[in-house]
Amino acid sequence: TQGITEVGCMAHARRKFFELDDKSLLAGQALNYMGQLYDIERQVKNLNEHERWQLRQQKARPLADALHDWMLAQRQRVPDGTTIAKALDYSLKRWVALTRYLDDGSLPIDNNWVENQVRPIVLGRKNWLFAGSLRAGKRAAAVMSLIQSAKLNGHDPYAYLKDVLDRLPTHPNSRIDELLPHNWSPAASE
Repeated sequence: TQGITEVGCMAHARRKFFELDDKSLLAGQALNYMGQLYDIERQVKNLNEHERWQLRQQKARPLADALHDWMLAQRQRVPDGTTIAKALDYSLKRWVALTRYLDDGSLPIDNNWVENQVRPIVLGRKNWLFAGSLRAGKRAAAVMSLIQSAKLNGHDPYAYLKDVLDRLPTHPNSRIDELLPHNWSPAASE
């Protein structure tokens, strides 16, 4: 209702089975299916969005459907409360989100890339508990968001922040969005 679409992370689903692999034949079978889906992703990595979507429809969609059917059948056979039941329930409950990437060539199979981008912030969070105050913590979060956004948009964070902070005092409030990382271009040299 708010224009947000959930996209699941196959790596999170896979991890539930990976933790059981040496204890469960079923987990090994699930990992085999998921491994094949990741093999297809390696094949489509360098394709454009449309070609990636087409190949996913041809190869990954039938495999994902088979995995889903297999999971449903296995779930009927395993007792509630077991670790394999929990792993199956995790994936089945999120199945639509986990397979949403199949319908959009621009979506990844998992969010590992994004998690790697935020990892430095997560690792530092204990240090940032002592930012001085809630207000200081919020400011630090805003600055870190700007720095990461600048990086994601291909800018040198130092050059971006220096330019924006230099321009900010005289920049019209009505055009402040021009200074956001995805819209920014350096001020012309005088």
